Amino acid sequence: MSLTPAFLDELRSRTLLSGLIGKSVKLQKAGREFKGCCPFHNEKTPSFYVNDDKAFYHCFGCSAHGDAIRWMTEQRGLPFIDAVKELAQAAGMEMPAPDPRAAEKAERAKGHHEAMADAAAFFTDQLSGIAGAEARAVLEKRGVTAKTAQAFGLGYAPDTRGRLREALKSYGDPLLIESGMLIKVDEKEPYDRFRGRLMIPIRDPRGRVIAFGGRVIGDGEPKYLNSPDTPLFDKGRTLYNLDKAAPASRKAGRVIVVEGYMDVIALAQAGFGEAVAPLGTALTEAQLERLWRLVDVPVLCFDGDAAGQKAAIRAALRALPSLAPGRSLSFVTLPEGQDPDDLVRTRGPAAFEALLQKPEPLVDRLWAHEYAAELLDTPEQRAGLKRRLADHANTIADGNVRQEYLAEFRRRVDDLFATPRREYQPRAFQPRKSGGKWTPPIPPATAQAKAVRAAGIDRVLAKAVLAGLIRHPAEIARHMEVLGGLKMVDGALGRLFEAVVDLALEDRALDSARLVTILGTSGLGQITTDLLRADAMPYSFTQDGADPKRASADLDEAIAIMVARPEVDAALATATAELEATTSDAAFERQMELLREQRALEERLANLIQANNDADEFEIEGN
Repeated sequence: MSLTPAFLDELRSRTLLSGLIGKSVKLQKAGREFKGCCPFHNEKTPSFYVNDDKAFYHCFGCSAHGDAIRWMTEQRGLPFIDAVKELAQAAGMEMPAPDPRAAEKAERAKGHHEAMADAAAFFTDQLSGIAGAEARAVLEKRGVTAKTAQAFGLGYAPDTRGRLREALKSYGDPLLIESGMLIKVDEKEPYDRFRGRLMIPIRDPRGRVIAFGGRVIGDGEPKYLNSPDTPLFDKGRTLYNLDKAAPASRKAGRVIVVEGYMDVIALAQAGFGEAVAPLGTALTEAQLERLWRLVDVPVLCFDGDAAGQKAAIRAALRALPSLAPGRSLSFVTLPEGQDPDDLVRTRGPAAFEALLQKPEPLVDRLWAHEYAAELLDTPEQRAGLKRRLADHANTIADGNVRQEYLAEFRRRVDDLFATPRREYQPRAFQPRKSGGKWTPPIPPATAQAKAVRAAGIDRVLAKAVLAGLIRHPAEIARHMEVLGGLKMVDGALGRLFEAVVDLALEDRALDSARLVTILGTSGLGQITTDLLRADAMPYSFTQDGADPKRASADLDEAIAIMVARPEVDAALATATAELEATTSDAAFERQMELLREQRALEERLANLIQANNDADEFEIEGN
């Protein structure tokens, strides 16, 4: 049968929602609405409201929301079509005539559902048997308890080509091939798709198994293998664990999106039952819509590595056209090298909850991404930042939200490029302490130090360090800490650094010439060439043919300065603000101490440059 939007709208209009819900929930009149205790979560004070005029119910405690049909499916547990039939009968409406093709499709779907349920039972039995010992060991190593494994229906696919086919032979090969459980190649015999893998059932919102994900046991590729799209399974419209996360999200008031199955399972075991995951692809518009039905602002919590953060920004850009007042995304960034599974196992649920309490709004994630995309030293580069931000905002369909984003980006750009305030100058006198002797103030920074600061010490030094690592790939393993610094300075440098590190770690014997060649073939050649120009930077480690020992020592010093400088600058800004507010002796002393530390760092950097110049002059004189 064909259920048109017009038919469903008429059905809703003929159904008195308060009368329907009042059959199982005690409701009281509250103005033009009715209120009562929510049936979806335990509460003593009524926060559940029913509005007959608008034909929906809403709970302000757990965010449960829906119309008459959703009430029948979620509270009564009826399948969608059964809910419609019951409401239509009560409203005196005739159901549309059956469509033979739809009936045939429904019958085929019924066979697929039964086959998938039997396949899940087969895999579960195998996990508990002798053949599943290695898979059980994997779960034990990852801290997954037997209770959790049972709750998620985890199983094991034997490492054979025909065990599942034999177990489900009553369904016939054509149905099993169509369901994705068997693979058919040319005229050869069909064989099991999943072999030697930990099996993870994928369920629809009603809890029925519609597909599987298989994780390899031990080494092998691909690490995860998903069912193909089938009559039951559309991976672009499905979220793993949605059937369990939907009710949990109403209680928690949030839904958490993570990258993979094991993250969801680990979080559920740690008490975060409101987690879901896409199925090996970037979040789609259909998946975002499903998330927004649960909460207004889902939390995206992807891995802290580069791939995870790229996935996060792709989701942000994909969400923009569908933003609406109150409807957005937020982001949690995990410590680099960790995923949610790692975090809750090593540091406990409290550490993960602490991150969830401080999510990053979508507008902040977009701003940070574009700010780091390229240098902002020239008018053209600054204009590029403005254009990219405006292009993003203009994809938002809702006019009010679009204007707010444009205004917010304009404000941030204006603040970023505004004429800087005059730098705070230390007082011309030293407060006298009891019994103490007056000492003259620290002299102002030298012209050389000011020139270094004006050029942007962090960005300039980051370029030099990256050039040094390209010149001396053997030093990379000792200097992994520069990753964070380079990423913060500039997105382009961050991407180049990531490529350099990946190549060097893959081949510890990689020399500079081969590294440059590989970078050239990967589209990073021009950036690399600019960094390695002989006149680009005045440091020993950036020069071709420099003494290796001296270059290594100078690179150590440069990295130490680069890491320390932002910390000193931040502390100095705090101390200066405190001095302006309190004018206390302690605040003045703290500011003086930090000014000395800042000058010392500038002098260390100047010494690196001077030492290199001295060496060049000596070499010229010697010749």
